Amino acid sequence: MVEMEVAVDSTKSACCQFLDPEGEVLGASIYLPLNAGPAQLQEIVNTLLKNEERLPYSFYISDQELTIQLGNYLQKNKGKWDSFVVVSVEKTLSIVYQPQAIFRIRPVNRCSATIAGHAEAVLSVSFSPDGRQLASGSGDTTVRIWDLNTQTPLYTCTGHKNWVLCIAWSPDGIHLVSGSKAGELLIWDPKTGKQSGNPLTGHKKWITGIAWEPVHLNAPCRRFVSSSKDGDARVWDVSLRKCVLILSSHTLAVTCVKWGGDGMIYTGSQDCTIKVWETSQGKLIRELKGHGHWVNSLALSTEYTLRTGAYDHTRKQYSSSEEMKEAALERYKKMKGSAPERLISGSDDFTMFLWEPSVNKQPKARLTGHQQLVNHVYFSPDGQWIASASFDKSVKLWNGNTGAFVAAFRGHVGPVYQISWSADSRLLLSGSKDSTLKVWDIRTRKLKQDLPGHADEVFAVDWSPDGEKVASGGKDRVLKLWMG
Repeated sequence: MVEMEVAVDSTKSACCQFLDPEGEVLGASIYLPLNAGPAQLQEIVNTLLKNEERLPYSFYISDQELTIQLGNYLQKNKGKWDSFVVVSVEKTLSIVYQPQAIFRIRPVNRCSATIAGHAEAVLSVSFSPDGRQLASGSGDTTVRIWDLNTQTPLYTCTGHKNWVLCIAWSPDGIHLVSGSKAGELLIWDPKTGKQSGNPLTGHKKWITGIAWEPVHLNAPCRRFVSSSKDGDARVWDVSLRKCVLILSSHTLAVTCVKWGGDGMIYTGSQDCTIKVWETSQGKLIRELKGHGHWVNSLALSTEYTLRTGAYDHTRKQYSSSEEMKEAALERYKKMKGSAPERLISGSDDFTMFLWEPSVNKQPKARLTGHQQLVNHVYFSPDGQWIASASFDKSVKLWNGNTGAFVAAFRGHVGPVYQISWSADSRLLLSGSKDSTLKVWDIRTRKLKQDLPGHADEVFAVDWSPDGEKVASGGKDRVLKLWMG
């Protein structure tokens, strides 16, 4: 739909105040002519921020993107904003400016390879932090590492005795860890496909999640945390090859785990709570309560930056772990800004909570609207959006700062299992029981690309950090690569 612009009286103006996404005021309120549009607002914000290089921004009024002139916007929302035009001086229009990625990721639109190899369902797929390698875990008990240039299997990693439920790359790309239904963890060297040392044992039931300590806190990466159906989370040291901390306090299965940028570990559980742990001694420091049923999924506002560490869309490589640590810290600080790290939790109670655990143990917002359990939650790479996938067949979009509902993406005809963002935060990918992947456009809030091709349920999806490729896997046992 093309928005029609009506000629706007340039002599009239509206009193406007710019705010950043956290609600911080930028400069004094100013009178803007009603024929000012996004291009003029970009100039003003760049000037107010004293940006030497002009940066791209998008603008929002009441969570609605401003894509036309102010006057046209006010006419379209006439009832709402009648009193803003200068007839009345006392009202101020709040305009939120959001930084945009300087680079742009192309939407994927075709399947470039269908790779057979796994003998059972593909349960997890994950690109390495630099986007150059891809790993998958399967019900056939193997982990596979794929060559993205030739689009063929590079290594088949055998050693697990049961389904491989989750895999996680260290943010420096040196290690790959996998966890199985039998409860053991294996460390792999992605360069050779060989197992590093013996299995790490200690969990009594299956592994539900794995998260690495951020590289900006410790380089090279040594520690990761695993969560299990047995009710514990365990911190492991890959150099010592042993468990160094046991985080036990949950009364039921731990379903998910995250390692935050400020060094805290977050665990979500079927006991309806989220617990926050410090990582030098493994002490429980906070408990976040509010959900009425199992907590299924956790996500951090900084998660994408933590996962990719020092790597970004430029594919820059690093010569030392010290250099990598510095670059990762720089990226983390820039992404986080002055705001506290935010956490989102999704539950079987159909709701989500937005938390700022370092500030408050009460939730910042309760997000309602899903009609079935929330299976997966994920912040956009820039932290400005939250996406949620549900068994109600929808994907929903929320404001990443306030938790306010923004849009519902409907199109899947089965439960949505997993979602993944493009590196520029402009596109969202979803995989479903209905055998399709779908790419959604955040700006237009519409379906951008429908990607059928799998013969059965799609369990796992991932968008590569360099933005060029998408991987998907599921019940039909094949791995599919998609390109733009």
